[in-house]
Amino acid sequence: MLADLSPLIAATTQWLTRSYPAYGGALAAALGEVQARQAVTVAAWLRYPTPTDAALVRMAGPGGSAGLDWITGADTAAHEDPDDFAWRTWVDEVVASWAACLLIDADLAGLAVAAVADSGLAAAPVEFRRLLSPDADDRRAAALLRHPDLLAPVAALHRTALDELLGPGQALIA
Repeated sequence: MLADLSPLIAATTQWLTRSYPAYGGALAAALGEVQARQAVTVAAWLRYPTPTDAALVRMAGPGGSAGLDWITGADTAAHEDPDDFAWRTWVDEVVASWAACLLIDADLAGLAVAAVADSGLAAAPVEFRRLLSPDADDRRAAALLRHPDLLAPVAALHRTALDELLGPGQALIA
């Protein structure tokens, strides 16, 4: 499934790391990106749990970052570079919102990773240690990326749907 959703995962991860950058150099940036990628991967697998879902989003496109840019104030910066605009079309607002929820709520992240593991969405067992158990270096690197107040506007967009999906007795694949 990861290969099918890789453009969406890469673009949404890039949007999160550009919107909430790491501070402290290349290692901090890498640690922040890993955490964002893990959260986005779990969120994407929850959002598009079947090969059909993944094929449909690849065909129709996920919607882009315009709404997220507006919420975070990034829309004031002109995206005149065509290369900058192109990747933004692959950002998925729901996946970004769900990833933000997972980054700021450890309990919810645990439920989401357990749901992915229990449903067999991942072909092989996948470790999400930096998402679930960030160490001090991870937390420092992702101080903005995991800040509940900063991520609140993005997380609030689709939190209800994620809570309903991960609620008791909910199945990911019908």
